[in-house]
Amino acid sequence: MLRFTDAQRRTRLAVRHGLHPDHRHPDPTAAARAMTALHATEPATVHLSLHARVDGLDIDAVEAELNDRRSIVKQLAMRRTLFGVTPDLLPAVLGSASARVAAAELRRLAADVERAGVATDGAAWVEDAAAAVLAALGADGAAETAALRERVPALAERIVFGSGKWTQEAPVAPRVLTVLGARGLVFRGRNGGTWRTSRPRWTPARAWLGEDPAPLEEAAGYAALVRRWLWTFGPGTETDLVWWLGSTRTAARRALADVAATRVELDSGEIGWVLPGDEEPEPAVTPWAALLPTLDPTTMGWKQRAFYLDPADAPYLFDSAGNAGTTAWWDGRVVGCWVQDATASVRVVLRTDPGTEGRAALEREAERLTAFLAGQVLASVYASPQMRGEKLR
Repeated sequence: MLRFTDAQRRTRLAVRHGLHPDHRHPDPTAAARAMTALHATEPATVHLSLHARVDGLDIDAVEAELNDRRSIVKQLAMRRTLFGVTPDLLPAVLGSASARVAAAELRRLAADVERAGVATDGAAWVEDAAAAVLAALGADGAAETAALRERVPALAERIVFGSGKWTQEAPVAPRVLTVLGARGLVFRGRNGGTWRTSRPRWTPARAWLGEDPAPLEEAAGYAALVRRWLWTFGPGTETDLVWWLGSTRTAARRALADVAATRVELDSGEIGWVLPGDEEPEPAVTPWAALLPTLDPTTMGWKQRAFYLDPADAPYLFDSAGNAGTTAWWDGRVVGCWVQDATASVRVVLRTDPGTEGRAALEREAERLTAFLAGQVLASVYASPQMRGEKLR
């Protein structure tokens, strides 16, 4: 069995992810396709992930890709996470990960509707509310959640859900729209707020994309998605893939078989998977630096991260669920994070000293990112302990 070393994995990451300055992607579409999917839970992550991989971008250029060209489409998919994907990947995503999310969200919402006494048949109530939303939008309408609540009486309903100390009352509107979005019937269109906030105008699929995307059959969808993941993140382990997909191990194994994935041995002693014919490592590259945002797809591409992250640093840079804050990279390893001061200047906070060359390269990246942000300070619900300046025991 071919051995794929950690150093070779880091080199592949530098080249394919467009993080090495000699291997930047030519445009946002190419960068999004190369990464399989861009994390979009926090709106600013899409912009900052593209900035890290494409030279010469500004905020307006990214906004044009999202809202005018629509070369990157936001879709709820793997692990019930919002991603930005290229339209050609939508059929695969909708037929696999998104369909799984939609079914789970429908079950949960239907149960909560029944428990709250809103309806005896929760699933039918949700379907009726979803149909009313589509009717209110029409063929080419677009509306924010607040406007839809005014047009569709069912969306104004508030229900109590959860149990114990987690019990809370909340409107059903966002959850009905989550089901519609996961099914690919409505999409997050133009934003009603700034690029740093999420206030999407919900837009029917045909109005936003020019067509209604046809989901692939489940197995074919997972196979297409895993084929892309293997090119972007391979070699990765079965554990990595199951975590990233948010799927069952059975679905992941079936997809690996469907694409005829090839086994390679990793430095950890585990089995990694790559696409057939993709076993050769990339040529070595010079050392490189990168500053990546919270939930960047590179940082979030694997569950088993020891080949690029010192496990002792994980509690400082990730939350307990494995969500990454900002990260500072030197030559394929995470060496710290970055923060902003009150003037929006970016500052690197190191956990490992990368040496004189590394510090200078990271400072140049900080200047580059400061210029991109153009005086705007970002807030994040995924700020890591290191970003908050906390000292862990």
